[in-house]
Amino acid sequence: MTYAKTAKRTKVCFVCPKAYPLFNPMVESVFGGAEVDLYLLATELAKDDGFDVSCITADYGQPETELIENVTIIKSLDFKQKQITGAIKIWKALKKGDADIYMMKTPSPGVPLVAAFCKRFKRNFAYRAASEREFNGVYLSKHPILGRLFMRSLRQAAIITVQNGIDADNLNSLFNLKASVIPNGHRIPPLSDTPKQNVLWVGRSAPIKRPELFLELAQITPNEKFTMICQPATGDGDYDSLVEKTKQIENLQFHKKVPFGEIDAYFAKAKVLINTSDSEGFPNTFIQACKAATPILSLNVNPDGFLDKYDCGVCCGGDMGEMSEQLKLIVSTDAGSEMGVNARNYVEQTHDITKIIEQYKQLFGAIAK
Repeated sequence: MTYAKTAKRTKVCFVCPKAYPLFNPMVESVFGGAEVDLYLLATELAKDDGFDVSCITADYGQPETELIENVTIIKSLDFKQKQITGAIKIWKALKKGDADIYMMKTPSPGVPLVAAFCKRFKRNFAYRAASEREFNGVYLSKHPILGRLFMRSLRQAAIITVQNGIDADNLNSLFNLKASVIPNGHRIPPLSDTPKQNVLWVGRSAPIKRPELFLELAQITPNEKFTMICQPATGDGDYDSLVEKTKQIENLQFHKKVPFGEIDAYFAKAKVLINTSDSEGFPNTFIQACKAATPILSLNVNPDGFLDKYDCGVCCGGDMGEMSEQLKLIVSTDAGSEMGVNARNYVEQTHDITKIIEQYKQLFGAIAK
């Protein structure tokens, strides 16, 4: 389905400073799930002639503007410069984007900046939530000033989308705001017949993701091969120490970074994906695992109880002992392969980007009239 054409194309600008390495894999730099989500939305939306799509990224040494995958990339701030200089460059990039709708994901000082721009020039501000902490009161309590600016920005948003029903309920009950529940979308390739070989962990070294727990799991499960792909989180002074610890674990293979275009091969080889995070929204790694028919073993994260509802994994309720026992069951019995089949069925039904993008087209089209 293609959104009905009008004389004027709907102009949508995604503001996502760290997304440039996804558009240009030759650039090696850190990005996260939020960047993956907006990159996939931007490139899929750009396939429709009814939309003119741009993305504001940081300065990675690229041209001022360039066209990649039908998306106009607009260069803005340099992370090495002062915040006020960065804010000015973002503002100029927003003007250059000249969009009907500006969309962001995850709370940051950029959210009130973009919201203020939209208010000043009568444009539509759209926000997509990345984590349950944004709407359950945690972010507001930890960042009282920026948190209030963040919530004020959301009150002027024309669109708020979340990844699961719990976040929508929290937003409504705590802040009396409505949100549309839209799952993260991914490109769903045919399923490969790659043999399952190892236990996988993928993420950044952010404290909330608890990467050290994966090392513990590898140490107490010496008969299994473990693979860890862990980019350094921004400002993580303990990353080198983590890397040194991985070298002491014989059954663990460590990768600092794998290009986004090559990451699916690692999920295809995994017997199970491990998630040790304290909290998340809906991890893109869960979707990547499901695409590969790989079951999920999660310490805490189970958005809307989907692991149980669709029988595609196990959540251990924060119990590392339970995680160790469940890992043994998944890798040594038919339970793992059965969960993997269920996971693939789930992702095809729920996270296909070609279906997800239609929901955004409807939302964008309605507010841009």
